[in-house]
Amino acid sequence: MIFALIVVPVLGLFFGVHRYLWCRLVRDTTTPGSRPRRAGTAALVVLPLLALGALLAGRAGLPFLLQQVLAWPGYLWLALVLYLVLGLLAGEVVRAVWLRVPARRKDREPEALATAGPSVPAPAPAPDASRAPAPSSGPTLLPPRTPALPPLPTPPRRLFVARAVAAGASLAATAAVGYGTATTLRGPVVKRVTVPLAKLPRSAHGFRIAVVSDIHLGPILGRAHTRRVVDTINRTSPDLIAVVGDLVDGSVADLAPAAEPLRALRSRHGAYFVTGNHEYYSGAAPWVDHVRELGIQPLENARTELPGFDLAGINDLAGATEHAGPDYDLALGDRDPARAVVLMAHQPVTIHDTVRYGVDLQLSGHTHGGQMWPFTYVAAATNPTVAGLARYGDTQLYVTRGAGAWGPPVRLGAPPDVTVVELASLWA
Repeated sequence: MIFALIVVPVLGLFFGVHRYLWCRLVRDTTTPGSRPRRAGTAALVVLPLLALGALLAGRAGLPFLLQQVLAWPGYLWLALVLYLVLGLLAGEVVRAVWLRVPARRKDREPEALATAGPSVPAPAPAPDASRAPAPSSGPTLLPPRTPALPPLPTPPRRLFVARAVAAGASLAATAAVGYGTATTLRGPVVKRVTVPLAKLPRSAHGFRIAVVSDIHLGPILGRAHTRRVVDTINRTSPDLIAVVGDLVDGSVADLAPAAEPLRALRSRHGAYFVTGNHEYYSGAAPWVDHVRELGIQPLENARTELPGFDLAGINDLAGATEHAGPDYDLALGDRDPARAVVLMAHQPVTIHDTVRYGVDLQLSGHTHGGQMWPFTYVAAATNPTVAGLARYGDTQLYVTRGAGAWGPPVRLGAPPDVTVVELASLWA
């Protein structure tokens, strides 16, 4: 019952949006029965079905090759829908203003003539004998008469406005999605931030942690994407690598080849991993085992001692569905409170629990920085910190925007990153 209450309105909104797109992009810009109208109508039937296929293929257990075939057009269409709707909604204002402006006289004349009915030619004036030309002795040569060409048909004003708004929205949406896709496929940029920790000893001053999250290997982002991320991390020569969840969107059977380049990660003190919510959609236990085979140490509600501080990790909140949710007591219960502790936790919303356990620094991801504007505002409204460094009591929280993308491979207003967090001692 609850499922139906959620799914029915979502599908209604989905198809309602596509009905709006058809009205503004097809019905209002083409003539009935024309080839452009038939083609546009067909596209706005097929594309939403591809998008639904892309969203449901993984959960339906379809072959991975079919998931890849559906993913590119389906997810890119979802991104285009977002920016087409935004562009057309802005165009509604243009349409309303433009159609209210009085038409110029020469634009109104054809309409006036069309509504006046058929014109009756005036009778020719009778010839005036007194003004008749004198007879000529030879034949009179008249210049050849050129037939008048009919004026080119001008589309009605409303049709012109509809086409102008549709063209403008389509161009803007295509440019936005193209730029956002290029940003994603280019790979993450490197950000650097210094975080002072009161308990950090002088010997650990300058310790550098490469923080990466939300790589999201799946039907779109595969082995080449992993290689770009690994190369970016290794170029920073970190002391430690923290993989903060949402590594994959799929099973080990399908994505093990895509994850293989992670074996090449290099740092002085190794690489560590905590689960994100998407690992539990895909089967977290097999991925935890596979990550360990790749040379990355999982921290499942666990802690390890490093030179100068402790590194801890908790399972994602989604793990509660498998009785494997976050357990702070298990991860931090018996630690030495005099030592600084850095906690890996996928979702920043856990920060308030983290503060109660006296953690010095939490490293998180999950938000993607909003991934695509205007979802940046949604992410900011639903997370304590959407990206960057913030302080909560005596605990600091750093949130990376992530290295990949979920759904559409589009990043707009929130470019992907790998962050090098440099720990600073107050005693250095």
